[in-house]
Amino acid sequence: MRADATGKVLLDHIYVQPDPRAYFRTLRGFEYRIPELAKPYFAGLIEEYRLTRGCADVTVLDVGCSYGINAALVGHDVTMDELYDRYGDDNVREQPRSALLARDRAWLGARNARAKRRSRFVGLDSSQPALSYALEAGLLDDVLHADLEDNEPTERQRELLSGVDVVISTGCLGYVTVKTIARVLAAAGERRPWMAHFVLRMFPFDPIAAHLDGLGYDTVRVDRVFPQRRFASPDEQMRVLDTLADQDIDPAGLETEGWFYAQLHISRPVRQTRPNAETPTNRRRG
Repeated sequence: MRADATGKVLLDHIYVQPDPRAYFRTLRGFEYRIPELAKPYFAGLIEEYRLTRGCADVTVLDVGCSYGINAALVGHDVTMDELYDRYGDDNVREQPRSALLARDRAWLGARNARAKRRSRFVGLDSSQPALSYALEAGLLDDVLHADLEDNEPTERQRELLSGVDVVISTGCLGYVTVKTIARVLAAAGERRPWMAHFVLRMFPFDPIAAHLDGLGYDTVRVDRVFPQRRFASPDEQMRVLDTLADQDIDPAGLETEGWFYAQLHISRPVRQTRPNAETPTNRRRG
């Protein structure tokens, strides 16, 4: 398998398919689980924002959303096991995309009829096929097909970003840098969305934290680590361990055991922080 400069195996092909079947078949083999672990933290932050700001509905931007996985889990209360079973089932392997979409629309429609949704999910990604499927299936409410690393948002994209309340991500930061976060915040203006980012330990969050600090944010690192997925091969593990060593990060008991690990960073504008709120996002600063 080919790898990037950090040693991580390149899985780009699973993010540009016309539907999520290859995505889930591949990542199930690696026991990819970070969205499930992130779910209570995202839900807690969204509810904290709702209570703090006194708003009924919250608009969430998922950076690097791919096929709308976080929106499925948090917005539609789905589990990763449900998604793995749904898209990995042999019965759907040969179905046309249109049949899969119709099946998903009916499934999500039935779920939504039983529960009142109070969050709107907007997905930001550079993969047009992934965004198209998520939007057509009803996993996402709106999408931004953009590469904000290299380009400023368009007027329509700025309009969407200006209404964002909470920004989340699970694993894209490191490839997505402070450039994207800065452009999202510039478009949001004085709205100052709250943020929750799960970042692999081999990627420093410091540049983003420094930028947020300059804008009046308080950033908290949650006092635990989260397994993202198993290494795809011993070679991938070895290369990632080398990357961690170059940054003086101790992998003992974590990456040495065969898993990628992430840390969670929560950022709120200082004047909007509720230190006594009882949500999973309130942990000691690190």
